[in-house]
Amino acid sequence: MTGIVDAHHHIWRQADLPWLVGPMQPRIFGPYEAIRRDYPMSEYLDDLAGNGVGKSVYVQTNWAKEAFEDEAAWVQRTAEETGWPHAIVAYADFAADDVRPQLDRLKRYSLMRGARMQVHWHDNPLYRFAACADMCADPTIRRNVARLADYGWSFDLQVFAPQMAGAAGLAEACPDVTFVLQHAGMLEDLSPAGRAAWRSGMARLASCPNVVSKLSGLGTFIHRNDPAHIAGIVADTVALFGPDRCLFGSNFPIEKLWTNYRDLVEAYLDATKTNLKHRDAIMRDTAMRVYRLAP
Repeated sequence: MTGIVDAHHHIWRQADLPWLVGPMQPRIFGPYEAIRRDYPMSEYLDDLAGNGVGKSVYVQTNWAKEAFEDEAAWVQRTAEETGWPHAIVAYADFAADDVRPQLDRLKRYSLMRGARMQVHWHDNPLYRFAACADMCADPTIRRNVARLADYGWSFDLQVFAPQMAGAAGLAEACPDVTFVLQHAGMLEDLSPAGRAAWRSGMARLASCPNVVSKLSGLGTFIHRNDPAHIAGIVADTVALFGPDRCLFGSNFPIEKLWTNYRDLVEAYLDATKTNLKHRDAIMRDTAMRVYRLAP
């Protein structure tokens, strides 16, 4: 199909990213020597060429916290120079007493559509990012996330299965904010018990009408592009959320560690081949609506 929206990708300059300079820092996607370098827009466009992608959404890449506006400004300039990306999800510190001064600095960039502060926590230190497991229940976090409604911006939500009940509580506390669940809830425990816990948590999140699920980063914990694995997660997620609350994202260049863009897109197209109307929603329409992309 044509007109695909890549609702989750990155471009970066290595020098801006603490985790890409100095000693190697453990990451959930494994060894990443191959991407410890600049990944400019020109390379991203080469990667997606010929694959039917017509729009893309940039998601923040953990620049130094104090450089959150610099990141948004650089991406905005890149878009003005190249025509890509078409929307920005920037970083803001929602643990601050009042996030609004940060959001006010970000709103000067016309491509701003949302914000992300990663709150995922895991018993395994390798998978741990947030300072604690229950940040979604923090009153300051809830108050600040709710303020996104005044800007018309979404919140990209990143949690593991044990955190999903708390994340649903956050979504319920902020009914006027759209939450975009990263990487379909980051299924990392593929045992029967792990899958059951993930489905239960996903069902809880799906009960919140303001939560949509991003089908991205599904190779993160298996370190490969596995069409059967992708098809299974897509089927389970769509069954819970419906196609109008699911959207595709490439997570490039992370997934470039083990696949190419064409094979990744083909895996998602194959996973959605039984219903073309559903495919259109997942691969294009939901992202166009959620991130308010111009036709």
